[in-house]
Amino acid sequence: MLPESPVSPPLVAWGNAWLAGHVGLDEAVDRVEAAAGPAVVGPPDVPGSAADASVSPADVPGSAADVPGSAADVPGSAAVGDVPLRAYLAGLRSNGLTEFRLALPAPGDPLGLSGPPAFNAAAVEAGQAVIAVLSDRCLGLVPSPDLRGSSYVGVRLAVHPSGPVRVDLPSVAEAEQELAIAMRSATETLADAGGPAPEWPDRLGRLGGELAPGYPGRAHRVSALAARLAAVLRLADERGLTSGEIAARGAALRELDRAVRRALVAAHHAIFEPVRQ
Repeated sequence: MLPESPVSPPLVAWGNAWLAGHVGLDEAVDRVEAAAGPAVVGPPDVPGSAADASVSPADVPGSAADVPGSAADVPGSAAVGDVPLRAYLAGLRSNGLTEFRLALPAPGDPLGLSGPPAFNAAAVEAGQAVIAVLSDRCLGLVPSPDLRGSSYVGVRLAVHPSGPVRVDLPSVAEAEQELAIAMRSATETLADAGGPAPEWPDRLGRLGGELAPGYPGRAHRVSALAARLAAVLRLADERGLTSGEIAARGAALRELDRAVRRALVAAHHAIFEPVRQ
C-alpha cells in the first residue's frame, strides 16, 4: 500500500462505523480527512480530458451526476464532476449504500479486487481502493493526491464501476495467524541474510492502523500490528548486503508484505463477522 494517500483504510473503517450507526456522518468524514486531508470524489482522470468529450461525469456510475450534491450544487467545487466526500457519501446512502470494502492490491496480487480491468489497473497503481457496496451494484473509489497549489494538499477519489465483493478473503483470525507466521519467517530469514537489523513494531511508536467504534478487539489489535509492520517494510534497508542476501531478504519481505495487506483487509472487514471473533 502506498503511503502518499492514506485514505482507503480510514474511509472503510469510519464509513462502516457510520453505516452501522456507531458514529455520525460528520465524525466519520472528519476522521477520514484528518488522516488524508480534504477529500473530493469525481470521475476518473481521462487523458486529454480538457478536449475529450467522449467521457463525462454522467458516464461514471456513482459520479457527481449520479448522486445528490453534484458539482453544480456545491459552491466552489474543485472541478466539473467533483464533490466533497461528505456530500458524496450522503448521496450514496440515499441510493442504497450498505457497506464499504477495502482492497490493498499489489502487482500480481489483486487483493480485494474483482474487476473490471480498468478499475483493477487503477487500484493496483494506487496500491489501494475502496469498494462501495450498493443494493444493486458496487463502485470502486481509487485515491490519488490532490495538489492544487503550494498550500493545498488533499485527496481525490476517482469513481469506477466495480465487480462484486470478493468472498475468498481471510477472516481476521485467519489473517492474524498468517501474519504471525510471516513475521516469524521474515525474522529468521533476515537474521540469516545479515545486514541492518529491522526495527520491529515495539520500537516504532504509533504509526496508525486505528479502527473505528464497532470493530471487535481482535481487529483493532491486528490492524495496529499490520500498520506498524507496513512501516517496517517501507524502512527496509538493503545497503551492505550481497546479491544473494538481497534476494533472500526481498523474498521474505514480499511474503511479509502480502500477510500485512491481508491482515489489514481482514481487520477492516471484521465489523461484518462479529460471531467469529
